[in-house]
Amino acid sequence: MKNNQKMLLLALILAVILFSTACGQTGTARNAQEGNVSEPKKGEAPVSLTISAAASLKEAMDEIQAAYAEEKPHVTFTYNFGSSGSLQQQIEQGAEVDVFISAAAKQMDALQEKGLIAEETRKNLLENKIVLIVPKGTEAVNDFNDLATDKVKTIALGETASVPVGQYSEEVLTNLNLMDRIKPKAVFGKDVKTVLTWVETGNADAGLVYETDAKVSDKVKVVAKAPEGSHKPVVYPAAVIKDSRNMDAAKDYLDFLCSDKAKSIFEKYGFVFIGK
Repeated sequence: MKNNQKMLLLALILAVILFSTACGQTGTARNAQEGNVSEPKKGEAPVSLTISAAASLKEAMDEIQAAYAEEKPHVTFTYNFGSSGSLQQQIEQGAEVDVFISAAAKQMDALQEKGLIAEETRKNLLENKIVLIVPKGTEAVNDFNDLATDKVKTIALGETASVPVGQYSEEVLTNLNLMDRIKPKAVFGKDVKTVLTWVETGNADAGLVYETDAKVSDKVKVVAKAPEGSHKPVVYPAAVIKDSRNMDAAKDYLDFLCSDKAKSIFEKYGFVFIGK
């Protein structure tokens, strides 16, 4: 009797194991068919990369992450979006970052001077434009000169000490002889997305942002582009951080950012691709 009970117990355990294994395989296969996951290649250990990138890149980078996952399903990401100046300071203070993408050369230059990037990986990835935006439906502002009139009470700009869009905006307004005149009504945001939000919500009558940020919003309209030569070229350099714990994976990801697949995504969001 005892032997029969033991055999029955063993049979039940075996059935449970086989059922669990089958369910797990079915779930994986279904997810792969639906595009939720790709099966990792043999020998590819899980890797986690931390990417610090300019706030203006958020929408494009989210889509690129999905595209990269199709090719490298064993790689997961932690994205840190913000002003390039703040991200630079975090890296200088020892934040664990694998890849840095700045909205200006200034911040990358500072890291390079301190020996914090793998210099051979640095490359200019993208270009952008500076535009003047207003809330959709507003007719009071048609060009940069209108910023100095009584029609405009509040102007949103990026913070000029560490936020690249603020630095570019200051150059534009200075070259147009407007900066001193509009300073009393300027409010300064921590990054370009803050500037965009202030204009979207009507908390600012106008603002200066990147063309790509204006493109992803249906709540603002572009009334003018910064004149050619009124500011330094808006170039986005990218590099692997020297202390990356995943150097090979970080380099591979940076190579992907220069691929034709990434190019099509960046251009979809309005960036000018110069990564090759």
